[in-house]
Amino acid sequence: MSAFFRAPRALRLARFAPLVAGAAFALAQASSAARAADPVADFYAGRQINVIISTGVGGGLDANARLVARHWGNHIPGKPTVTPRNMTGAGHLQAANFMYMQAPRDGTHVGAILPSFGLYQLIDGKGAQYESRRFRWIGASDVDNMNVYVWHTAGVRSLADARSREVLMGGTGAGSYTILFPTLMNNLLGAKFKMIPGYKSTNEIHIAMERGEVQGRAGNFFSSLKSGNPDWLRDRKIDLIAQIGADRDPDFPDVPLLHELAGDPESARILRLFSGEIAMGRSYLTTPDTPDERLAALRKSFMETMRDPAFLAEAKKASIDVRPLAAERLEAILEDIMTTPPDLLEKARQARGM
Repeated sequence: MSAFFRAPRALRLARFAPLVAGAAFALAQASSAARAADPVADFYAGRQINVIISTGVGGGLDANARLVARHWGNHIPGKPTVTPRNMTGAGHLQAANFMYMQAPRDGTHVGAILPSFGLYQLIDGKGAQYESRRFRWIGASDVDNMNVYVWHTAGVRSLADARSREVLMGGTGAGSYTILFPTLMNNLLGAKFKMIPGYKSTNEIHIAMERGEVQGRAGNFFSSLKSGNPDWLRDRKIDLIAQIGADRDPDFPDVPLLHELAGDPESARILRLFSGEIAMGRSYLTTPDTPDERLAALRKSFMETMRDPAFLAEAKKASIDVRPLAAERLEAILEDIMTTPPDLLEKARQARGM
């Protein structure tokens, strides 16, 4: 037997102590190095990310953003708290301006803003304090068509009916889809929609419809309609006049696309331009100058959230569709909008009533 094993047990343990201490020190150093190697996690640990929602509480975008917020933080390095905050006003312009002008440019603020602000910057620009191309896109949680519908008691079941009588349409801000699409339908398709603006949220418009204060609404997503007001579809409480997007929704194949209702190629082209931004869906962005490594982490964690079983289960329970779109695709769609030829933009301005 070796001298080592003949030595007392206490002496043998004492000889091992330096080795154990050295191993523990090396492990601690490695752990510290690993933490130092992830500056994104160090930055977000203990912080709060504010999700700025450009619509009021209760609408489809709000429900979608709050669902995302409940799960997103689990996938972001450092596991920050993700807090939804509503910021309504001026048809999504207030939220867009805030994200560009006031929000810290460090990845702690995310905008859940309907992407109408891109084309609005080109054809109007009044009140816009942002440059659309400088926002940093994260991804979209769902892409589906919008629609135009009228309450069943109005007796307006088609564009032909809307051309023959005045229809009161509830609206929010001047740059919102609730105002935009009825205006386009008036100027390009001969409809007789009368806008009643001033509602603080689309949910308020829906309440007004049920009370008989207004007769219809434009600019809702099919997914929001199915999740928020399924009885309207089931009980035929609304008549769908048109849908807005690149292709007809498979669940609503008999509802015509907005540009299909046009009577001439130029009108169809203008309506396709306004329909193009709908392809960006419920998109999420962050501030200009957000560091690249934090943007990459937000994009990666966002897509991980879209595949999270707990997120998908809650989305299914709430009848919220999940059809994500990557940031690169959002950037390409926006770039296509921002490079629209000047002659078409001028005609779009006129159609928009400017």
